[in-house]
Amino acid sequence: MTKRPEEIALMAESGKLLASVFAHLDTLNLVGISTMQVNDLVDSYIVNELKARPASKGQYGYAYALNSSRNNAVCHGVPSPAEILQDGDIVNFDITLEKNGYIADSSKTYLVGAVSPSAKRLVQVTYEALWKGIKAVRPGARLGDIGHAIESHARKNGYSVVREYCGHGIGREMHEPPEVLHWGRPRTGLILKEGMVFTIEPMINQGRHDVETEDDGWTVVTIDGKLSAQFEHTVAVTKTGVQVLTLRAGEKALA
Repeated sequence: MTKRPEEIALMAESGKLLASVFAHLDTLNLVGISTMQVNDLVDSYIVNELKARPASKGQYGYAYALNSSRNNAVCHGVPSPAEILQDGDIVNFDITLEKNGYIADSSKTYLVGAVSPSAKRLVQVTYEALWKGIKAVRPGARLGDIGHAIESHARKNGYSVVREYCGHGIGREMHEPPEVLHWGRPRTGLILKEGMVFTIEPMINQGRHDVETEDDGWTVVTIDGKLSAQFEHTVAVTKTGVQVLTLRAGEKALA
């Protein structure tokens, strides 16, 4: 379950490349383009510019380089040429990348054009919740500490945490033990040890935490139609705390 230092170094390389994919997305004006266009841009950038592999493509029979989850879509949204991003949307792009046999996983929710204050607030609180979870990571802490930190922040702000989907260990495989819940009780669950590598990826809803899967078999949406946001990083437990392997340029840990 734990990784050797040389393995974590390779994962950090994958994470740095993945961070550059999001930097590339940051330059785009998303208004009026389709989620399939974004997928194709990301696919081409990973393969041609970074000489890496879009790890989601072909995983579990999934055909695309990313998940695009818009507005009330919680996760696993499927890109489509018919889904045009509109002014006022929020959309999460969840991307995985493999280089030298090791996978990094990260996601970011984008504000498309002029977004309502209520949607902006959801996105900001979700980002803060991610960092609350990351800051709970250190040797001797427990998985329940991560979930508790995330859920406490979400609930304090009037939001709910999706319970059906969670973070996960990662390495040569996209999904490895342990499962990392985004809710829980402090001082419970697996004890964290140096060398563990996993994702933290809270999905925070404006309304109820309940979700359902659409007929495409992939896209998970809020049951009440309200907005959902998500952010994700891949992290490693270090001797003294945590290293964010997918940290983006200019991104700083939130207090």
